[in-house]
Amino acid sequence: MSIRVAIADDHALVRAGFRALIEAEPGLEVVGEAADGAEAIELARTAEPDVVLMDIRMPGTDGVAATGQITSREVTGRPARVLILTTFDLDEYVYAALRAGASGFLLKDAPRRDLIAAVHAAAAGDALLAPSVTRMLIEAFARRPAGAVPAPSRLASLTAREKDILLLVARGYSNAEIARELYVGEATVKTHIGHLLAKLGLRDRVQAVILAYETGLVVPGAPGS
Repeated sequence: MSIRVAIADDHALVRAGFRALIEAEPGLEVVGEAADGAEAIELARTAEPDVVLMDIRMPGTDGVAATGQITSREVTGRPARVLILTTFDLDEYVYAALRAGASGFLLKDAPRRDLIAAVHAAAAGDALLAPSVTRMLIEAFARRPAGAVPAPSRLASLTAREKDILLLVARGYSNAEIARELYVGEATVKTHIGHLLAKLGLRDRVQAVILAYETGLVVPGAPGS
């Protein structure tokens, strides 16, 4: 079964470029295009894409607001994964988009192979931020004023091992690095991550990283962080 992709960008040439790249890849199909956030939300309702490539800055309803709607089951019924497209690796709006439920971000000038890999990763629910990007992006994000009050009690349902793994995920470790650190197999790590996401009601690894910072499990600049 093909991965269904929707493209939201206010520039027609940009949409055409992404469409050409995606449709040239076996196993991927473009199910629609949107020129702004409102159109993207409607497209998510009607076309039910697996992944939405979302421009973050668009007129009217922007990519942040659209992401919050599209990733909400109450709005779309079948939430899609949102991959934010930006021209800057630390665009101010990226932080808000991650809070809104985006699964990661991609630079618009990224190589084709990175785009295709990101779409596949998003559809599978895997990590979309490389460990090095996680460290840079999330620590910068965490230093900004947070809208929520830290609530360590949210982590109370986790086992000690799950909390250890969440801590390493938040520090930017890959599954392979976590496995080496804890002397377990990668499959075991993936299972633990799945369990902790379910317990915390989180969509993916990116949300887990953000929660770890917001609850104070990891403090930017602290030893070990």
